[in-house]
Amino acid sequence: MAGLGGRTVRDLRRESRSAVLQRLYFDGPMSRQALGPATGLSSGSVSNVAAELLTDGLVEEAGVIGSDAGRPRRLLRIRPDSGRLIGVDVGETRVRVELFDLGLRELARAEVPLGPRGYDVDAVVGHVQEGMAEMLRTSALAPDDLLGVGIGVPGIIEDAGDEGAVVHGQTIGWDAVPLERRLRLTGQLPSHIPYFIDNGAKTLGQAEMWFGAGRGARNAVVVLFGSGVGACVVTEEAAQGRAVEWGHLTVRVGGRRCRCGARGCLEAYAGAEALVARWREAGGQPSPGAGEERALTELLAAARPSNGSTPDPVAAAVLAETAEYLGAGLSDLINLFQPERVLIGGWAGLQLGGAFLDEVRTHALAQALRFPAGRVGIGLGRLGPDAVTVGAAVLPLAAFFARGGQRPRPAARPVKAPAWRAAVDGRLV
Repeated sequence: MAGLGGRTVRDLRRESRSAVLQRLYFDGPMSRQALGPATGLSSGSVSNVAAELLTDGLVEEAGVIGSDAGRPRRLLRIRPDSGRLIGVDVGETRVRVELFDLGLRELARAEVPLGPRGYDVDAVVGHVQEGMAEMLRTSALAPDDLLGVGIGVPGIIEDAGDEGAVVHGQTIGWDAVPLERRLRLTGQLPSHIPYFIDNGAKTLGQAEMWFGAGRGARNAVVVLFGSGVGACVVTEEAAQGRAVEWGHLTVRVGGRRCRCGARGCLEAYAGAEALVARWREAGGQPSPGAGEERALTELLAAARPSNGSTPDPVAAAVLAETAEYLGAGLSDLINLFQPERVLIGGWAGLQLGGAFLDEVRTHALAQALRFPAGRVGIGLGRLGPDAVTVGAAVLPLAAFFARGGQRPRPAARPVKAPAWRAAVDGRLV
Protein backbone atom coordinates (compact mmCIF):
# COMPACT_ATOMS: atom_id res chain seq x y z
CA MET A 1 0.00 0.00 0.00
CA ALA A 2 1.55 3.27 -1.16
CA GLY A 3 1.89 6.22 1.20
CA LEU A 4 3.02 9.79 0.73
CA GLY A 5 5.28 10.37 -2.26
CA GLY A 6 4.94 6.77 -3.41
CA ARG A 7 6.42 5.40 -0.19
CA THR A 8 4.81 2.30 1.24
CA VAL A 9 3.68 1.82 4.83
CA ARG A 10 6.76 -0.39 5.24
CA ASP A 11 8.99 2.49 4.05
CA LEU A 12 7.39 4.90 6.51
CA ARG A 13 7.78 2.42 9.35
CA ARG A 14 11.43 1.84 8.51
CA GLU A 15 12.08 5.60 8.37
CA SER A 16 10.38 6.10 11.75
CA ARG A 17 12.44 3.33 13.35
CA SER A 18 15.59 4.79 11.81
CA ALA A 19 14.83 8.27 13.16
CA VAL A 20 14.25 6.97 16.69
CA LEU A 21 17.35 4.76 16.66
CA GLN A 22 19.62 7.55 15.44
CA ARG A 23 18.30 10.05 17.95
CA LEU A 24 18.71 7.60 20.82
CA TYR A 25 22.20 6.73 19.59
CA PHE A 26 23.47 10.31 19.55
CA ASP A 27 21.40 11.93 22.29
CA GLY A 28 20.08 9.11 24.47
CA PRO A 29 18.92 8.16 26.95
CA MET A 30 15.71 10.00 26.08
CA SER A 31 12.07 9.74 27.07
CA ARG A 32 9.31 9.00 24.60
CA GLN A 33 8.03 12.53 25.17
CA ALA A 34 11.41 14.02 24.18
CA LEU A 35 11.74 11.76 21.14
CA GLY A 36 8.65 13.26 19.50
CA PRO A 37 10.02 16.80 18.96
CA ALA A 38 13.52 15.45 18.31
CA THR A 39 12.37 13.17 15.47
CA GLY A 40 9.31 15.04 14.19
CA LEU A 41 7.12 11.99 14.86
CA SER A 42 3.76 12.02 16.60
CA SER A 43 3.53 10.70 20.16
CA GLY A 44 1.55 7.70 18.88
CA SER A 45 4.23 6.86 16.29
CA VAL A 46 6.99 7.18 18.89
CA SER A 47 5.12 4.86 21.27
CA ASN A 48 4.57 2.25 18.55
CA VAL A 49 8.17 2.40 17.34
CA ALA A 50 9.54 2.27 20.88
CA ALA A 51 7.41 -0.79 21.63
CA GLU A 52 8.74 -2.54 18.50
CA LEU A 53 12.36 -1.71 19.30
CA LEU A 54 11.97 -2.91 22.88
CA THR A 55 10.44 -6.17 21.62
CA ASP A 56 13.28 -6.57 19.10
CA GLY A 57 15.84 -6.12 21.88
CA LEU A 58 17.49 -3.10 20.23
CA VAL A 59 16.38 -0.66 22.91
CA GLU A 60 16.12 -0.95 26.69
CA GLU A 61 14.74 1.15 29.51
CA ALA A 62 17.31 3.20 31.37
CA GLY A 63 15.59 4.55 34.46
CA VAL A 64 13.12 7.37 34.97
CA ILE A 65 13.20 11.14 35.32
CA GLY A 66 10.73 13.44 37.03
CA SER A 67 8.21 15.57 35.17
CA ASP A 68 6.68 18.98 35.80
CA ALA A 69 3.29 17.26 35.69
CA GLY A 70 4.43 14.92 38.42
CA ARG A 71 4.37 11.76 36.36
CA PRO A 72 7.81 10.15 35.90
CA ARG A 73 9.06 9.57 32.37
CA ARG A 74 10.86 6.39 31.43
CA LEU A 75 14.12 6.80 29.55
CA LEU A 76 15.13 4.67 26.59
CA ARG A 77 18.58 3.90 25.24
CA ILE A 78 20.23 1.70 22.62
CA ARG A 79 21.29 -1.73 23.89
CA PRO A 80 25.02 -1.93 23.13
CA ASP A 81 25.01 -5.74 23.20
CA SER A 82 22.26 -6.00 20.57
CA GLY A 83 24.68 -6.05 17.64
CA ARG A 84 28.27 -6.76 16.61
CA LEU A 85 30.33 -5.00 13.93
CA ILE A 86 33.82 -5.48 12.51
CA GLY A 87 36.03 -2.59 11.42
CA VAL A 88 39.17 -3.15 9.34
CA ASP A 89 42.02 -0.74 8.59
CA VAL A 90 44.22 -1.82 5.69
CA GLY A 91 47.03 0.43 6.84
CA GLU A 92 50.52 1.21 5.72
CA THR A 93 52.39 -1.29 7.89
CA ARG A 94 49.68 -3.70 9.07
CA VAL A 95 46.05 -4.74 8.80
CA ARG A 96 44.12 -3.95 11.97
CA VAL A 97 40.81 -5.74 12.66
CA GLU A 98 38.56 -4.79 15.57
CA LEU A 99 35.26 -6.17 16.85
CA PHE A 100 32.79 -3.66 18.30
CA ASP A 101 29.43 -3.74 19.99
CA LEU A 102 26.62 -1.44 18.87
CA GLY A 103 27.99 1.35 21.05
CA LEU A 104 31.33 1.00 19.20
CA ARG A 105 33.05 -0.24 22.34
CA GLU A 106 36.02 -2.39 21.34
CA LEU A 107 35.53 -6.04 22.28
CA ALA A 108 38.59 -7.57 20.61
CA ARG A 109 41.34 -6.71 18.15
CA ALA A 110 43.96 -8.32 15.96
CA GLU A 111 46.88 -6.77 14.09
CA VAL A 112 48.61 -8.56 11.23
CA PRO A 113 51.84 -7.01 9.80
CA LEU A 114 51.82 -6.55 6.03
CA GLY A 115 55.17 -8.35 5.88
CA PRO A 116 57.51 -8.64 2.90
CA ARG A 117 54.64 -9.06 0.39
CA GLY A 118 53.32 -5.62 1.28
CA TYR A 119 50.10 -4.78 -0.51
CA ASP A 120 49.99 -7.96 -2.58
CA VAL A 121 46.24 -8.48 -2.96
CA ASP A 122 46.27 -12.17 -1.99
CA ALA A 123 48.31 -11.34 1.09
CA VAL A 124 45.99 -8.50 2.16
CA VAL A 125 42.88 -10.67 1.68
CA GLY A 126 44.59 -13.35 3.77
CA HIS A 127 45.41 -10.84 6.52
CA VAL A 128 41.79 -9.64 6.64
CA GLN A 129 40.62 -13.26 6.80
CA GLU A 130 43.09 -14.06 9.55
CA GLY A 131 42.05 -11.06 11.62
CA MET A 132 38.33 -11.73 11.25
CA ALA A 133 38.81 -15.41 12.11
CA GLU A 134 40.55 -14.40 15.32
CA MET A 135 37.71 -11.99 16.19
CA LEU A 136 35.09 -14.69 15.69
CA ARG A 137 37.12 -17.28 17.56
CA THR A 138 38.00 -15.20 20.62
CA SER A 139 34.47 -13.82 20.97
CA ALA A 140 32.70 -17.12 20.22
CA LEU A 141 30.58 -15.11 17.79
CA ALA A 142 28.70 -16.85 14.98
CA PRO A 143 29.27 -15.13 11.60
CA ASP A 144 25.48 -14.84 11.20
CA ASP A 145 25.39 -12.54 14.24
CA LEU A 146 27.42 -9.82 12.54
CA LEU A 147 25.66 -6.71 11.25
CA GLY A 148 28.42 -6.15 8.71
CA VAL A 149 32.11 -5.54 8.09
CA GLY A 150 33.53 -2.10 7.25
CA ILE A 151 36.95 -1.81 5.61
CA GLY A 152 39.10 1.29 5.10
CA VAL A 153 41.64 1.04 2.26
CA PRO A 154 43.90 3.44 0.33
CA GLY A 155 42.67 4.59 -3.07
CA ILE A 156 39.53 5.43 -4.99
CA ILE A 157 36.54 3.15 -4.45
CA GLU A 158 34.18 2.30 -7.31
CA ASP A 159 30.81 0.64 -6.88
CA ALA A 160 30.88 -1.96 -9.65
CA GLY A 161 27.36 -3.35 -9.16
CA ASP A 162 27.39 -7.13 -8.87
CA GLU A 163 31.18 -7.06 -8.51
CA GLY A 164 30.84 -4.98 -5.36
CA ALA A 165 33.51 -2.48 -4.35
CA VAL A 166 36.48 -2.18 -6.70
CA VAL A 167 39.64 -0.42 -5.47
CA HIS A 168 41.79 1.82 -7.67
CA GLY A 169 44.86 2.23 -5.47
CA GLN A 170 47.58 3.57 -7.74
CA THR A 171 50.07 4.28 -4.94
CA ILE A 172 49.88 0.68 -3.67
CA GLY A 173 49.81 -1.01 -7.08
CA TRP A 174 46.10 -1.89 -7.06
CA ASP A 175 44.55 -1.45 -10.49
CA ALA A 176 40.77 -2.09 -10.38
CA VAL A 177 41.05 -4.75 -7.66
CA PRO A 178 37.62 -6.35 -7.00
CA LEU A 179 38.30 -6.49 -3.29
CA GLU A 180 34.74 -7.27 -2.20
CA ARG A 181 34.46 -10.16 -4.64
CA ARG A 182 37.84 -11.50 -3.52
CA LEU A 183 36.69 -11.44 0.11
CA ARG A 184 33.37 -13.08 -0.82
CA LEU A 185 35.19 -15.90 -2.60
CA THR A 186 36.85 -16.93 0.66
CA GLY A 187 33.46 -18.05 1.95
CA GLN A 188 34.40 -16.86 5.44
CA LEU A 189 31.12 -15.02 6.00
CA PRO A 190 27.58 -15.93 4.91
CA SER A 191 26.63 -14.26 1.64
CA HIS A 192 24.01 -12.03 3.27
CA ILE A 193 26.46 -10.35 5.68
CA PRO A 194 27.37 -7.07 3.99
CA TYR A 195 30.84 -5.67 3.36
CA PHE A 196 31.29 -1.88 3.25
CA ILE A 197 34.57 -0.83 1.64
CA ASP A 198 35.66 2.80 1.49
CA ASN A 199 38.68 5.06 1.40
CA GLY A 200 40.61 5.14 4.70
CA ALA A 201 40.57 8.94 4.88
CA LYS A 202 36.79 8.83 4.59
CA THR A 203 36.42 6.30 7.38
CA LEU A 204 38.69 8.49 9.54
CA GLY A 205 36.43 11.43 8.69
CA GLN A 206 33.32 9.40 9.58
CA ALA A 207 34.75 8.58 13.01
CA GLU A 208 35.83 12.14 13.83
CA MET A 209 32.48 13.59 12.69
CA TRP A 210 30.42 11.05 14.67
CA PHE A 211 32.47 10.80 17.85
CA GLY A 212 35.51 13.07 17.73
CA ALA A 213 36.66 16.62 17.12
CA GLY A 214 34.31 17.12 14.16
CA ARG A 215 31.09 16.46 16.03
CA GLY A 216 28.62 19.33 15.69
CA ALA A 217 30.29 20.86 12.63
CA ARG A 218 28.20 21.24 9.49
CA ASN A 219 31.27 21.19 7.25
CA ALA A 220 34.80 20.07 7.93
CA VAL A 221 37.92 18.63 6.34
CA VAL A 222 39.54 15.65 8.07
CA VAL A 223 43.11 14.96 6.97
CA LEU A 224 44.76 11.54 7.17
CA PHE A 225 48.51 12.04 7.59
CA GLY A 226 50.33 8.72 7.50
CA SER A 227 52.88 7.34 5.04
CA GLY A 228 50.93 9.36 2.51
CA VAL A 229 48.25 11.99 2.93
CA GLY A 230 44.55 12.04 2.11
CA ALA A 231 41.46 13.96 3.13
CA CYS A 232 37.73 13.59 3.70
CA VAL A 233 35.52 16.60 2.96
CA VAL A 234 32.21 16.81 4.84
CA THR A 235 29.65 19.38 3.68
CA GLU A 236 25.91 19.80 4.09
CA GLU A 237 25.55 18.47 0.52
CA ALA A 238 27.71 15.42 1.31
CA ALA A 239 26.92 14.75 4.96
CA GLN A 240 28.56 11.30 4.84
CA GLY A 241 31.76 12.88 3.54
CA ARG A 242 33.67 12.22 0.36
CA ALA A 243 37.28 11.21 0.01
CA VAL A 244 39.49 13.47 -2.08
CA GLU A 245 42.90 12.52 -3.43
CA TRP A 246 44.40 15.59 -1.81
CA GLY A 247 47.83 14.00 -1.53
CA HIS A 248 48.14 14.15 -5.31
CA LEU A 249 47.61 17.87 -5.59
CA THR A 250 50.65 19.28 -7.46
CA VAL A 251 52.64 21.61 -5.21
CA ARG A 252 55.80 21.81 -7.33
CA VAL A 253 55.80 21.38 -11.09
CA GLY A 254 58.47 18.85 -12.08
CA GLY A 255 59.25 18.18 -8.41
CA ARG A 256 59.98 14.98 -6.51
CA ARG A 257 58.64 11.71 -7.88
CA CYS A 258 55.54 10.60 -5.97
CA ARG A 259 54.46 7.03 -5.22
CA CYS A 260 51.68 7.50 -7.78
CA GLY A 261 54.27 8.07 -10.54
CA ALA A 262 53.65 11.80 -11.04
CA ARG A 263 56.05 14.56 -10.02
CA GLY A 264 55.55 17.29 -7.47
CA CYS A 265 52.58 15.84 -5.53
CA LEU A 266 51.99 17.03 -1.98
CA GLU A 267 52.45 13.43 -0.81
CA ALA A 268 55.98 13.45 -2.22
CA TYR A 269 56.86 16.16 0.32
CA ALA A 270 54.42 15.91 3.23
CA GLY A 271 53.76 12.19 3.75
CA ALA A 272 55.74 10.43 6.47
CA GLU A 273 57.43 8.18 3.91
CA ALA A 274 58.64 11.20 1.94
CA LEU A 275 59.56 13.11 5.11
CA VAL A 276 61.87 10.32 6.29
CA ALA A 277 63.31 9.90 2.76
CA ARG A 278 64.10 13.63 2.54
CA TRP A 279 65.80 13.47 5.96
CA ARG A 280 68.00 10.61 4.77
CA GLU A 281 68.83 12.46 1.55
CA ALA A 282 69.85 15.52 3.57
CA GLY A 283 72.23 13.45 5.71
CA GLY A 284 69.94 12.26 8.49
CA GLN A 285 70.76 8.84 9.91
CA PRO A 286 67.90 6.89 11.44
CA SER A 287 68.83 3.67 13.24
CA PRO A 288 69.83 0.77 10.95
CA GLY A 289 66.76 -1.22 9.98
CA ALA A 290 64.36 1.33 11.47
CA GLY A 291 60.90 1.17 9.99
CA GLU A 292 58.98 4.23 8.94
CA GLU A 293 57.27 4.86 12.27
CA ARG A 294 60.47 4.48 14.28
CA ALA A 295 62.44 6.62 11.82
CA LEU A 296 59.84 9.39 12.10
CA THR A 297 60.10 9.21 15.91
CA GLU A 298 63.88 9.59 15.64
CA LEU A 299 63.57 12.52 13.22
CA LEU A 300 61.20 14.28 15.60
CA ALA A 301 63.52 13.63 18.57
CA ALA A 302 66.46 15.05 16.59
CA ALA A 303 64.55 18.16 15.50
CA ARG A 304 63.01 18.78 18.94
CA PRO A 305 65.15 17.08 21.61
CA SER A 306 63.36 16.77 24.94
CA ASN A 307 66.57 16.98 27.02
CA GLY A 308 67.26 20.59 26.14
CA SER A 309 70.17 19.82 23.82
CA THR A 310 70.72 21.64 20.55
CA PRO A 311 68.30 20.56 17.79
CA ASP A 312 69.79 18.80 14.80
CA PRO A 313 69.67 21.47 12.07
CA VAL A 314 69.10 18.97 9.26
CA ALA A 315 66.11 17.32 10.94
CA ALA A 316 64.71 20.70 12.01
CA ALA A 317 64.98 22.07 8.46
CA VAL A 318 63.24 19.03 6.94
CA LEU A 319 60.45 19.27 9.51
CA ALA A 320 60.02 23.00 8.94
CA GLU A 321 59.85 22.53 5.17
CA THR A 322 57.28 19.76 5.61
CA ALA A 323 55.13 22.07 7.77
CA GLU A 324 55.27 24.68 5.01
CA TYR A 325 54.19 22.20 2.32
CA LEU A 326 51.41 20.80 4.48
CA GLY A 327 50.24 24.30 5.35
CA ALA A 328 50.11 25.20 1.66
CA GLY A 329 48.05 22.10 0.97
CA LEU A 330 45.64 22.95 3.79
CA SER A 331 45.25 26.50 2.48
CA ASP A 332 43.97 25.05 -0.80
CA LEU A 333 41.38 22.97 1.08
CA ILE A 334 40.35 26.03 3.09
CA ASN A 335 39.94 28.14 -0.05
CA LEU A 336 38.08 25.44 -1.96
CA PHE A 337 35.67 24.18 0.71
CA GLN A 338 35.60 26.94 3.36
CA PRO A 339 35.20 24.46 6.24
CA GLU A 340 34.44 25.30 9.85
CA ARG A 341 37.15 22.91 10.99
CA VAL A 342 40.24 21.20 9.61
CA LEU A 343 41.28 18.17 11.65
CA ILE A 344 44.56 16.30 11.29
CA GLY A 345 44.62 12.61 12.17
CA GLY A 346 46.53 9.51 11.13
CA TRP A 347 49.46 7.99 12.97
CA ALA A 348 52.05 10.45 11.61
CA GLY A 349 49.92 13.54 12.22
CA LEU A 350 49.23 12.50 15.79
CA GLN A 351 52.88 11.59 16.41
CA LEU A 352 54.15 14.95 15.17
CA GLY A 353 51.63 16.56 17.51
CA GLY A 354 50.77 20.04 18.65
CA ALA A 355 54.08 21.84 18.09
CA PHE A 356 54.20 20.74 14.47
CA LEU A 357 50.52 21.61 14.10
CA ASP A 358 51.23 25.18 15.24
CA GLU A 359 53.71 25.62 12.39
CA VAL A 360 51.31 24.05 9.87
CA ARG A 361 48.49 26.31 11.08
CA THR A 362 50.66 29.41 10.69
CA HIS A 363 51.51 28.58 7.07
CA ALA A 364 47.94 27.54 6.20
CA LEU A 365 46.31 30.69 7.53
CA ALA A 366 48.99 32.93 5.98
CA GLN A 367 48.35 31.49 2.51
CA ALA A 368 44.57 31.02 2.60
CA LEU A 369 42.16 33.77 1.63
CA ARG A 370 41.38 36.03 4.58
CA PHE A 371 37.63 35.37 4.80
CA PRO A 372 37.68 31.54 5.00
CA ALA A 373 40.91 31.65 7.03
CA GLY A 374 39.21 33.83 9.61
CA ARG A 375 36.40 31.32 10.14
CA VAL A 376 38.27 28.00 10.27
CA GLY A 377 39.69 26.16 13.26
CA ILE A 378 42.66 23.83 12.68
CA GLY A 379 43.29 21.11 15.24
CA LEU A 380 44.21 17.48 15.87
CA GLY A 381 41.73 14.62 15.69
CA ARG A 382 40.68 13.17 19.04
CA LEU A 383 40.25 9.49 18.32
CA GLY A 384 43.86 8.39 18.06
CA PRO A 385 45.33 5.69 15.82
CA ASP A 386 42.18 3.52 15.96
CA ALA A 387 40.05 6.13 14.19
CA VAL A 388 40.10 4.37 10.79
CA THR A 389 38.80 1.08 12.22
CA VAL A 390 36.15 2.92 14.25
CA GLY A 391 35.10 4.81 11.12
CA ALA A 392 35.05 1.59 9.12
CA ALA A 393 32.68 0.07 11.69
CA VAL A 394 30.48 3.17 11.38
CA LEU A 395 29.71 2.15 7.77
CA PRO A 396 27.70 -1.01 8.63
CA LEU A 397 26.29 0.75 11.69
CA ALA A 398 24.91 3.61 9.58
CA ALA A 399 23.43 1.10 7.12
CA PHE A 400 21.84 -0.80 10.02
CA PHE A 401 20.17 2.39 11.25
CA ALA A 402 19.05 3.27 7.71
CA ARG A 403 17.30 -0.12 7.54
CA GLY A 404 15.44 0.76 10.71
CA GLY A 405 17.43 -1.72 12.78
CA GLN A 406 16.59 -4.69 10.56
CA ARG A 407 19.34 -7.31 10.57
CA PRO A 408 20.76 -8.58 7.30
CA ARG A 409 18.91 -11.71 6.22
CA PRO A 410 19.62 -14.47 3.71
CA ALA A 411 17.93 -13.92 0.36
CA ALA A 412 14.71 -15.85 0.05
CA ARG A 413 15.01 -18.91 -2.16
CA PRO A 414 12.91 -18.71 -5.33
CA VAL A 415 9.78 -20.80 -5.06
CA LYS A 416 9.33 -23.21 -7.92
CA ALA A 417 6.02 -22.61 -9.70
CA PRO A 418 3.61 -25.55 -9.63
CA ALA A 419 3.16 -27.57 -12.82
CA TRP A 420 -0.34 -26.19 -13.43
CA ARG A 421 1.07 -22.63 -13.52
CA ALA A 422 3.61 -23.59 -16.19
CA ALA A 423 0.84 -25.25 -18.24
CA VAL A 424 -1.44 -22.19 -18.00
CA ASP A 425 1.38 -19.81 -18.88
CA GLY A 426 2.20 -21.96 -21.90
CA ARG A 427 -1.38 -21.78 -23.17
CA LEU A 428 -1.39 -17.99 -22.88
CA VAL A 429 1.59 -17.56 -25.19
